[in-house]
Amino acid sequence: MSEMELKELNKIWQEILNSIELEVSKPTFKTWFVNTNIVERRGEKIIIGVPSNFVKEWLKKKFLNLITKHIKKFFQDVKTIDFVVVNKPIISISHIYKKEIQSSSKLEIFQIDPKTNLNKKYRFSNFVVGSNNELAFAAAEGIVKNPGEKYNPLFVYGGVGLGKTHLLQAIGNEILEKNKNLNVKYLTCDRFISELVNYIKNQQIEEFKLKFKDLDILIIDDVHFLSQKDRAQTELFHIFNFLYDRGKQIVFSSDRPPVLINDIEERLRSRFEGGLVVDITPPDYETRLAILKMKLSEKGEYLPDEILSLIAEKVQKNVRELEGVLNKVLIYASKKQQINKEILDKILKEYYQDTYKLVSPSRILNIVASFYEINQKYLLEPTRKKEYVKPRQILMYLLRELANLSYPAIGEKIGGRDHTTVMYACEKIKKDIQRNEDLAREVEILKEKILNG
Repeated sequence: MSEMELKELNKIWQEILNSIELEVSKPTFKTWFVNTNIVERRGEKIIIGVPSNFVKEWLKKKFLNLITKHIKKFFQDVKTIDFVVVNKPIISISHIYKKEIQSSSKLEIFQIDPKTNLNKKYRFSNFVVGSNNELAFAAAEGIVKNPGEKYNPLFVYGGVGLGKTHLLQAIGNEILEKNKNLNVKYLTCDRFISELVNYIKNQQIEEFKLKFKDLDILIIDDVHFLSQKDRAQTELFHIFNFLYDRGKQIVFSSDRPPVLINDIEERLRSRFEGGLVVDITPPDYETRLAILKMKLSEKGEYLPDEILSLIAEKVQKNVRELEGVLNKVLIYASKKQQINKEILDKILKEYYQDTYKLVSPSRILNIVASFYEINQKYLLEPTRKKEYVKPRQILMYLLRELANLSYPAIGEKIGGRDHTTVMYACEKIKKDIQRNEDLAREVEILKEKILNG
């Protein structure tokens, strides 16, 4: 086959890839289809070059029918599609963004702009989009195109380490990329509250308010920390109204939807819910794998696809854990240790022991009681009032899961209950979590509070 014929074949392959990209998620496409090309056509057979055996087997197993469908639009006589590993340098899935990454020094990537509080490393280009966050990402893109015109406010919620901060800061950075004259401010809720307290102490509350009057974009992270902060809620409510009435864009994030944030004024909750409320959930396998490849590329490191696949299978909770485990694996690999399934299991055990040390039962009790706004004694006493039953069962479940207490030990701590009662409660919550998304989210929020403090 001549070089000219091969070039023509790969022009067609690019058209095929463009069609496939419309039918699969972004992480799926980046993980499995980038760095493929046609290497040969032999009569009724087309041979596709892929970067590794792992990709080869996955494409054959999962996407052969999809590839065949699109190839037959151009080559109706083709009956066989085969894959071959091409021995050439593998380009990272983030090659699309290589120019941008290379143009930034390490110092620049981690630099925080004192005017905006934005970290320049957070961009849309290194935010991996999957089924778990595609609606939130689409809303973010819409805001960048037309700030203040739709999705105002945008309220993004989800668990710890799922990419909320990345997405919020990326909105600010992308807006400034388009228009450097806009006045953008990113704040954590903690910082908003602490700055307000300082201004009140110095009797400068009007100066505090003036800081927000000229903003075009206000982004506040983790607004669930406004719970029980009455003065902060009042000031944010007035700032919100001032900016919103002038068509300025406002973005919030939280670990839970507005309806589940305790102790906030209804008028502020109403503002949170007045635009678009979207969630980010834990990433699926393909998104996790794409994230690992992106992180590996950013670090300039290499690991075999089989190891990345194992990590993606085993670490399912969030992006932060994925990166934590990846870093631990890279440390082992740097010591010339051969990484296999057994070594990975050892690494995971070490990582979780280091990261999530067993927590005290009193901490779990405090957080559960606070979350449900119940006096601790009602969780411990043998009262059967309906409003205490579910929180008590969740308490038992968390004592078992996070403090590793035995059923008799839990029963002893909670009103001297029989171990069979505790066992029933733990099993009930475990089953209900699988059936009830709201309960699953509540329990996840509680776990994050207990483990991450």
